[in-house]
Amino acid sequence: MERLTTKIVIPTIVFSILLVSGSVNFANADLIPEWVKNNALWYGQGEISETEFLNAIKFLVESKIIIVDTAEETVSKIMEAQITIPNGNFDVSGKGFYLPLNLEISTNTKVTWVNDDSVPHNIQSQDERGHVIDLFNSPPLNTGDRFEFTFEEPGVYNYYCSFHPWRVGLVTVK
Repeated sequence: MERLTTKIVIPTIVFSILLVSGSVNFANADLIPEWVKNNALWYGQGEISETEFLNAIKFLVESKIIIVDTAEETVSKIMEAQITIPNGNFDVSGKGFYLPLNLEISTNTKVTWVNDDSVPHNIQSQDERGHVIDLFNSPPLNTGDRFEFTFEEPGVYNYYCSFHPWRVGLVTVK
């Protein structure tokens, strides 16, 4: 059987998996549903989004219509997640909590905090009792600014904004 080497990128809302040089061991065009073929055509014509197209590819992989060799030496995982600091987060009486309030991720996931609020914020790690710890500490983040940190160990990580200490959040790493 002929081996076909390809690159497949499958993004999701919570994280992305990049198959750098995954090896497709088996693909049979007769098994591919018409809706997937149509999605490929529509994506090429710019009629559907990249996310819709990649969800079709993800379906093929998950349904084992396309079987991908996931040997450790051929797969590089880049996992990413985002936490938004929404507009109004600074207001103690507002509903501007971090989105999501408790982000659940796998180890080795890079988390990006994005400030969508109209005032500066920062991200400071703390322990479960609310004491500041020196794991991560962002500079002041103006509107649109980002701060990234990669979580390498399992655990529950607490954080808050030192400018608005009533705003706390969690990152749970499994």
